[in-house]
Amino acid sequence: MNLDRIEGVLFGAAYGDALAAPTEFMKSLDEIRRQFPPNGPDRLHQGHVTDDTQMMLAVGRALLGTPELNAKASEAPLRREFVDWLHDPENNRAPGMTCLQACRNLESGGRWQQATVPVSKGCGANMRVQPAGFIPDADARAGYAQFQAALTHGHPTALVAAELSAETIWLLLNGLPPAELPGALIAHARAQRKHYRADWLGDIWDAVGFFSPDSYITRGWDECLEVLNRLEKAVQSGIAESADPCDFTGEGWVAEEALASGLLCFLLTPADPVETLRRAAVTRGDSDSIACLAGAFAGAHMGIGAFPAEWRGQIEYAGELERQSAAFAGRF
Repeated sequence: MNLDRIEGVLFGAAYGDALAAPTEFMKSLDEIRRQFPPNGPDRLHQGHVTDDTQMMLAVGRALLGTPELNAKASEAPLRREFVDWLHDPENNRAPGMTCLQACRNLESGGRWQQATVPVSKGCGANMRVQPAGFIPDADARAGYAQFQAALTHGHPTALVAAELSAETIWLLLNGLPPAELPGALIAHARAQRKHYRADWLGDIWDAVGFFSPDSYITRGWDECLEVLNRLEKAVQSGIAESADPCDFTGEGWVAEEALASGLLCFLLTPADPVETLRRAAVTRGDSDSIACLAGAFAGAHMGIGAFPAEWRGQIEYAGELERQSAAFAGRF
């Protein structure tokens, strides 16, 4: 697989995370523009990332340390990396409560289906899923994306949004024109709507209180289809440059909205990654997670060379981003 594009995904996610981190909890677009004139952040400033990039790297290490792509082989590396992240002194970047609680539960042992937070579909499930987008086999890609989400977020929409996020990266890496993404993802969702991946998920449907595997997974696909339809309408009709993407696809605190809003920011300016990330930063929602996903999509489409060259030396964890990129290029 092309190293330039892989670096684009991982570095792009980190760039988006760092650029938008200062605006994550700012609810007024006017305030964002006042603090970062004239139109919002367009530089990395100190290059510090949040838990989004930290957990993406944790998933990357786990995937690289997994000998076979199945649930049995994948569980221990993911559990270990998530618990290590829980206790990392650098885990002080306003991490999500769901991830913290689930990782504590994973540390205590027992079945992962009992450790996950059953009602949560927070964007922590898919702001870290980027490495799964490198897996060539479609079933393994979908299974791993859902599985890494399920260890902490038990709601089916979190799993489905993670699969769709990984699928978006895979499609872009393989040359799908950005304008075709909404239709391709809607078609994928419709085709997968009743596909419960029992070999990866076991009985999570029962553990989190659903009536059947079918009722569990279709709930996730239907919620994601709803927001993908909103995304498609927004792209087709266009939105004003001064508008907040969150008005069209949601604030991004939950997984399906983080996917859709990140995609919307990317699709508005697919040939200009810096503008994509600036647009994601000037939102009232979970700006860093929206921008983290938008940056990964932009990098998958255009490669690392599309971002400002000086950012590479400014971003936190640059060494590990480089090492993981090279390792994934060699493996896949």
